[in-house]
Amino acid sequence: MSVILETTKGDLTVDLFIQERPKSKLSCLNFLKLCKMKTYNFNRFHHVERNFLCQTGDPTGTGRGGESIFGLLYGEQAKYYEAEQVPILKHNKPGLLSMVNVGDNMVGSQFFITLGDDLGFLDKEHCVFGEVVEGHDALLNINEAICDETHVPYQDIRITHAVILDDPFPDPPGLVIPIHSPEPSKETLDSGRIAADEDINEMEGKTVEEIEELIAEKEAKARATILEMVGDLPDVDAAPPENVLFVCKLNPVTTDDDLMIIFSRFGTIVNCEIIRDRQTGNSLQYAFIEFDNPRSCEDAYFKMDNVLIDDRRIHVDFSQSVSRLQWKGKGRGVDFIGGKPFDPNKEDYRMKAQPKKRHFKEDNSKKSESLQRVKEYKTKNSGDRYRDHRDDRESQDQRDKRGNRNEYRNSRDYRDNRDQRDYRDHRDQRYHRDERVRRDIRENRAQKDYRDQRNSHNHRDDRGTRDKQEHRERHGSPTRSHQRNESLSPQRKMRRSKSPKSSNRSKTSSKSDH
Repeated sequence: MSVILETTKGDLTVDLFIQERPKSKLSCLNFLKLCKMKTYNFNRFHHVERNFLCQTGDPTGTGRGGESIFGLLYGEQAKYYEAEQVPILKHNKPGLLSMVNVGDNMVGSQFFITLGDDLGFLDKEHCVFGEVVEGHDALLNINEAICDETHVPYQDIRITHAVILDDPFPDPPGLVIPIHSPEPSKETLDSGRIAADEDINEMEGKTVEEIEELIAEKEAKARATILEMVGDLPDVDAAPPENVLFVCKLNPVTTDDDLMIIFSRFGTIVNCEIIRDRQTGNSLQYAFIEFDNPRSCEDAYFKMDNVLIDDRRIHVDFSQSVSRLQWKGKGRGVDFIGGKPFDPNKEDYRMKAQPKKRHFKEDNSKKSESLQRVKEYKTKNSGDRYRDHRDDRESQDQRDKRGNRNEYRNSRDYRDNRDQRDYRDHRDQRYHRDERVRRDIRENRAQKDYRDQRNSHNHRDDRGTRDKQEHRERHGSPTRSHQRNESLSPQRKMRRSKSPKSSNRSKTSSKSDH
């Protein structure tokens, strides 16, 4: 026998165990007649525990109300009835329906649906009477509902309607079936929770900046969860210290002491370390600087970014490293390696003193304590004491001289290295300057040659054009030639007239006249 429970999370198709309980069928009868009386309409799931169960069937929504079909027919004395004990059906899988035992093996209208496996401790107290055969996705949605500490969902999950597909039991005498569902009371609908049909929009009423910040926070939370799953983070809520700066783009010649001197004007520095290669010892050009309080760290962050140090523009940011956090185990939190977290209420924030390694000479000295004590108790005369004092003084003077010589040698080596470095820098600058001057001279010479060549071409073209024009004017215009003949002397005219060219020219001119 089947019943469809329409809920706000989806439809649930329920099959009742009528054949499994052939002798006593009160629970199946009670459930079917309550569905026919529309008692379960608008009932909400007032108790939801993930992977355990979800409970409903109380018209008041409090978990303390509800009565059986016999209470509706015969009054308060039949509000509850005794549940079946035989046979015992086990709560061994999700989707099983059981009547809620209110005490002394008495049940009313409330029932629950299992959401987990192997709930055998419920077998002897609650009576299983049905199973969800379709709509497991709706059960998953109910199982994933967000609830408060009392397991009440923040958004109402209600049974909107119950449809009976088959009812093998005859109606008890005096049962009047309503045509329409009863109107829910104001107290039933006013549960103080988000309505079942109300859309939940987290972005409503927020600015664009707030929405972007909320999305970024969710993405960061998801990334932190993934890092915790793969073991890169000790805890999803683990945060880097607020008093540590990350400095990068450093010059390889910059040392720890240089950074400590530069950044010490913002506050007391607890630790300053440039990260170096393990094998070569060369700088990896980034460092971590730890202050004694976050305020000094913030001041250094705002004032030291993009500052020039050793001819390099450095970049400063807050450290995101959690390498100092060590996971102590599930539920036991984390521990800080090499220090402790900053506490603004305490002023004794300092690095923990690292234990010094014991040198093997200490053990040897302990082994020879007895001999040393024997030597101390040896008696010495005044001459021996004077000689010992003189020897000690001479050895002390020798040690001082040796130390001064080493310091002088170190300072001289440092000065020589600095002079060599200055000379090398000066030589490189001079070489680059000379190279730049030579390049400019070559470019100017090439431009000048190109300009002279272009001028010579233009001059030759102009001269050729002028010669052609003069030749055309000299041989093509008759008036010009006549003027030129008039300007000639008489002797030259006679000589030109006797020439064959002039005679031919005169003949042609006479013919043209005729």
